[in-house]
Amino acid sequence: MRNGCAWNHAASFLTIKTMPQHLKKLGYRVGIAGKVHVTPESAFPFEKVKGFDSNCPRNPTRPHDVKPITRFMERDKSQPFCLVVALTEPNVPWVMGDASKYPANKLKLPSNIADISRTRQRYGKYLAEITDMDGQVDDILQALDRSGQADTTLVIFSSEQGTQFPGCKWTNYDTGLHTALIARWPGVVAGGNLTDAIVQWVNVLPTFLDAAGGEPASGDFDGTSFLPVLAGKKEKHRKFAYGVHNNVPEGPPYPIRTVTDGRYRYIRNLRPDEIYIEKHLMGPENQYWASWLNRAYSKPEVYDLVKRYMMRPAEELYDLRADPFELKNLVDHPDLADTREKLSRELDRWLKEQGDPGIPQDTQKALDAARKGKHLYGKPTTAK
Repeated sequence: MRNGCAWNHAASFLTIKTMPQHLKKLGYRVGIAGKVHVTPESAFPFEKVKGFDSNCPRNPTRPHDVKPITRFMERDKSQPFCLVVALTEPNVPWVMGDASKYPANKLKLPSNIADISRTRQRYGKYLAEITDMDGQVDDILQALDRSGQADTTLVIFSSEQGTQFPGCKWTNYDTGLHTALIARWPGVVAGGNLTDAIVQWVNVLPTFLDAAGGEPASGDFDGTSFLPVLAGKKEKHRKFAYGVHNNVPEGPPYPIRTVTDGRYRYIRNLRPDEIYIEKHLMGPENQYWASWLNRAYSKPEVYDLVKRYMMRPAEELYDLRADPFELKNLVDHPDLADTREKLSRELDRWLKEQGDPGIPQDTQKALDAARKGKHLYGKPTTAK
């Protein structure tokens, strides 16, 4: 919220300082290949690099090309580089990969996704697209190896959100917000180690600056470097991770806020009197949603999932260890009253710090602002 971009496809503040600006001051060339959804361009002065599709859907007849990113990496070996390769996979529509490798009748679906034949077919296509993405990552790493700079390069791989099935992306549930993060830096990051340390995307830029020898200015960032975790010097980083979803401009405003301590997730739905409607489920690539609705009258387990998605209580609390798909709301459990209160207070504190407007979410104003490359959240505030 503090950078002004709290809406999908909206713009950040003109005055913010971003990754290319910070790293260029440290002498880096900073490029981006693939999908670019950040604006205004003046605030994100990336060097544009070709070779990967810039938006969805990817063209199945046009393979990616690592030559442009290879030229970028090898252009001037006396100058360090930072390169973002933003792959479009596995954003819908799922058109890449070989879905025959994932037969619908052999798949095991997550328990928060309705087990219906049409959903199984789409899930197979989703897995096939991930497999295609894995191949692209392999090609990128091989290009880095050929450049001769792999041993001195920090590589971080992650995703912007969870899968685009109901109850995942465009929600504040764990399967929508919690993604894997993989790091490789020979001689610094020990291979094969796992950590439960909590990090967020706001921690990534401070980590890059730390790795590059810079020091983030006090007050400029909401996050701090997790390089000590990567280097094995610390086991923990954040106490909490936060999430926000406004459903604008994807549908009628439905503001959701969340906080997690890694074990429990607390969710606050600011408009529990409304039903949740998200326009992308009505698209041709998500026709399985109609089959969920059709089966809801005869299959109680499908009805429960549809209701969970469209009608939500004011508060939700889940034990992520015992219930990773968040199907059992424990908000009224007497033994967890202290946990609920602790997380609720922490969420209040963070929302106040961020300048959250709360319930007022005007869809038309948000759409108009997004089209004009503007924001709705007023002037930037100072980080705490």
